[in-house]
Amino acid sequence: MKRRLHHRWMGALAMFTLAVTLLFGLFAMAFVYTVEDRFLERLLLQEAARQQAHWQAEGRWRPPVADGVSLVTSVDALPADLAPTLRADPTRREVPGTEGRHYHLQPLQAAAGPPWLVTEVSQQLIVRPMRQDLLGWLAGWGLATLAAALLLGWWLARRVTAPLETLARRVTAAEPAHLPDGVAQGLGDDEVGAVGRAFDSLLARTRAFVEREQAFTRDASHELRTPLAVLRLSIERLQADAGTPEAVRHTLAGMHAATLLMEQTVQTLLLMARERPDADTPPEPVALLPLAEHWVLAHADWLGRQPLRLELALGRQDRLALPAPVLQLALASLLANAFAHGTPGGVVRVSWLDGALCVSNPSSEPPPADATEPYAKGAQSSGFGLGLSILQRLLVAHGAQLALAHEGGVTRAVVRAGPPPWPGSSRPPAS
Repeated sequence: MKRRLHHRWMGALAMFTLAVTLLFGLFAMAFVYTVEDRFLERLLLQEAARQQAHWQAEGRWRPPVADGVSLVTSVDALPADLAPTLRADPTRREVPGTEGRHYHLQPLQAAAGPPWLVTEVSQQLIVRPMRQDLLGWLAGWGLATLAAALLLGWWLARRVTAPLETLARRVTAAEPAHLPDGVAQGLGDDEVGAVGRAFDSLLARTRAFVEREQAFTRDASHELRTPLAVLRLSIERLQADAGTPEAVRHTLAGMHAATLLMEQTVQTLLLMARERPDADTPPEPVALLPLAEHWVLAHADWLGRQPLRLELALGRQDRLALPAPVLQLALASLLANAFAHGTPGGVVRVSWLDGALCVSNPSSEPPPADATEPYAKGAQSSGFGLGLSILQRLLVAHGAQLALAHEGGVTRAVVRAGPPPWPGSSRPPAS
């Protein structure tokens, strides 16, 4: 399991510590330089006060008392590495010289001009000679602080993320068939523990729901399919009996078709109740022609009594990447709808159209669609086939899509493997 939260916690604390260390290191360097400059400036200000007092008393300047301070009365008397800078900017108070010299100045007049008190302070500087040592000292302590922060961050991240990692590992290991128990076991009475207990409650409800669904699917598979099969076989026996009146045969034909469609509906609902297949392992393409031929053989008697003719325009190479039961149900449902709503005397055609299964039939223009439920059973429908809404949900659950269109008096239903949308889709005929 990738410990991204653990690493982010440590990284954030390390970056914060590094930023604080750099900031306070900058403040420390600025502080020592400022203190040193203020000390030198005070020395010049004290000498300037003595010079101005002597000027007011005697009308002339006196030799400076402070060590290293010179009285310069003209620009020409300035040191050679100081004069050009002062000519360019008479307001300068601190000027770096050549060969390591450094000057501080203080004018004695209100205007920025001569005379000046000038002192060369390279021998009096305290910070510059020890700057490398000071930076090294700050860097060393900064690295030590960063290491301590990383250690603290590792400890804190381990304490904080360990319960989260445990919870994530237990939840990740959960499968629909094997839901874990005791997800919150060993977790503290904190936010992580609260999430774990909420997961335990949710998993308990999910487990009960799955058990109910499995029991329902198992019971429905036996209690619905078996009676329908018995009913269908009984109807087929009555149809095969030569003594059955023709009027009764007509009624039996409708009952037989309805029974077949009920079996398809039950089988479809059972398929939809199962877990969706893994999208990373698509099904192998299934040949369409054998499925269509099997449906024709199973409904041969029923087809013989229909007012429409069936045409199979499929090749042996025509295949669709869908599970065979799903594809068989889709084909049976679309054919049942086509025969139920097709114009008598027309042709129901099953063909391969641009890599998709196409079932077309002549029909009238379907009623206006409900934009919210385009596949819902219409109020004017008299059909009893598998609802196209159910078929659409079944196909979407297996990574396919149903598209319908009506043009030129022909309704086309297209089943294509792959995600929607498909151009030209419209409301299907009422099912």
